[in-house]
Amino acid sequence: MSLPTIFVSHGSPTLILEDVPARAFLASLGRQLPKPKAIVAVSAHWDTDMPAVSLARKPETIHDFYGFPEALYRLRYAAPGAPELAERVAKLTGAAHDPHRGLDHGAWVPAMLGWPAADIPIFQLSVQPEESPAHHIALGRKLASLREEGILVMGSGSATHNLRALVRGGDCEPEPWAQGFDDWLAETLEKGDEAALADYRARAPYAREAHPTDEHFLPLHVAYGAAGVGAHGRALHRSFTLGNLSMASYAFA
Repeated sequence: MSLPTIFVSHGSPTLILEDVPARAFLASLGRQLPKPKAIVAVSAHWDTDMPAVSLARKPETIHDFYGFPEALYRLRYAAPGAPELAERVAKLTGAAHDPHRGLDHGAWVPAMLGWPAADIPIFQLSVQPEESPAHHIALGRKLASLREEGILVMGSGSATHNLRALVRGGDCEPEPWAQGFDDWLAETLEKGDEAALADYRARAPYAREAHPTDEHFLPLHVAYGAAGVGAHGRALHRSFTLGNLSMASYAFA
C-alpha cells in the first residue's frame, strides 16, 4: 500500500475546539486516506540543532501553550509510539534519539482530529530552523521509501505564519500579501517546482510577510521531499482563519 505524504496547517491550539472549515477538514482526514500503519509527525514545534526522533513507547500529550481554555489542557491523545520504526528513521536520517519526547500540539491536534481512535503508532521527527529549506527537502527524501510501506509522513506547520498580522475577534478577508503567498504556494506545489520551493525566500511573493521565520514552513519541505523525486502537490484544503493565517493542507505524490 503506497501512501501520499501530507502537510497540514494546524493553526491555533484552539482549532480542535472551534467550528471552522479547517477543523472539519482535519476531522475528515482519516477518511480521505488509507489507514496508515504508523505516522511520522514532523511538527514545527519541535526544533533541534540536528534531526532527532522520539522513541517513547507511550508518548505523553504535551500542552506546549499557555493562557488557553482549560478544556484544551484536559485533552489527551493516547496513541502508542513506534520506537522500532523511529530507530529505522534515525538510521535513515542520521537523527539523534530522544527517549522521552511526547507529542506537541502540532502532532496531536491533527492526529486527534484525523484518527480519533488513537490506534495508529505515532512519533515525531524534529525540524532545524537554522538549516535551509533545501536541507529539509533532503531530510524528507531520506524517508521516501516509507510511503511504500503504508507509513504516513505528516508535516504539520502553517502555510502562512505571521502572528503579528493575525486578526482576532472576527472573520475578515485575508490581506493581499497572505492571499498572494498562499496562491503562489498552491501553484508551485502543483507544478512540482522543487527549486522554487527550496528558494522560496527569493522567489515567493510576500515571503517575509508570510513567514517572518521559517520553522512553521519547514515541515512542508520535509513532507514534499518524502514523496520522492519529481513529486507534485495537490491541495486537500484551503481556507484562512484569524484573517491572515492560511490553513492550507496538501498531499504529495
